[in-house]
Amino acid sequence: MNISVIGAGQMGNGIAHVFAQSGHSVNLIDIAQASLDKGLATIGKNLDRQVAKGSITEDQKAATLKNIATSTDLAAGVKAAELVVEAATENVDLKLKIFKDLDAHAPAGCILATNTSSISITRIAAVTKRPQQVIGMHFMNPVPVMKLVEVIRGYDTTDAVTKTVVDLSTAIGKVPVTVNDYAGFIANRILMPMINESIEALFQGVGGVAEIDAIMKLGMAHPMGPLQLADFIGLDTCLAILRVLHEGFGNPKYAPCPLLVQMVTAGKLGVKSGEGFYVHTPGSKDLVVSPAFGK
Repeated sequence: MNISVIGAGQMGNGIAHVFAQSGHSVNLIDIAQASLDKGLATIGKNLDRQVAKGSITEDQKAATLKNIATSTDLAAGVKAAELVVEAATENVDLKLKIFKDLDAHAPAGCILATNTSSISITRIAAVTKRPQQVIGMHFMNPVPVMKLVEVIRGYDTTDAVTKTVVDLSTAIGKVPVTVNDYAGFIANRILMPMINESIEALFQGVGGVAEIDAIMKLGMAHPMGPLQLADFIGLDTCLAILRVLHEGFGNPKYAPCPLLVQMVTAGKLGVKSGEGFYVHTPGSKDLVVSPAFGK
């Protein structure tokens, strides 16, 4: 299948990786060549890790990279696509613009999927002339490792399109779970309030960063504490999703904690900025609490 992936960032390059590794022709599209170069470098490093672990061979790595082309021209990049997966920043206006452009340039039979983690599929589909072919395909991070794909049906998404995406997800080694289109879907409707409540507990002084995470890891068998996970996801992304939930349901329980808002305003975004609730040093796996929350 010919697949175009919009956005070469953390999610986009991972999505391109898994499709290409499964033998699909992938066109990775981004507005900046530097982002494409960085995305390809990340794919190469992740493939090297797979080779080192013995999960793929050098020949399979080479074949995967050969299956990926890049483009800074959206119109040219999607002209032969059978499926487009949009993986741009979690911003409503940006996604609506991208889908208007995709609708104008992708072939009539092409399925338009979004990797959004919270924004309404129906709202995105409404800016196109093919709402029945628009669907959510929410991969988990890191994409090459995590098995789940949350498949979200919009109001008009057809059974045939849903089946195609479910079957394709299974064929690339993922486990698709189909849900309906309400703010946050399932994954983030449950996850983000937990993360927000953890930040609220820190904000109120109930416990420290390490203590909150330790309780959830040791007491609830979570592989990663909620504050560490928030850093990994990106605090700006967490804030954006909580705002979608708050707007979508009009319920104050989804209102983002003031501490989260303040940290994002200060540019403390987690792993991507080097500091959030923890300090993140490239190449180091040590978990060091940010001095802002030190005792």
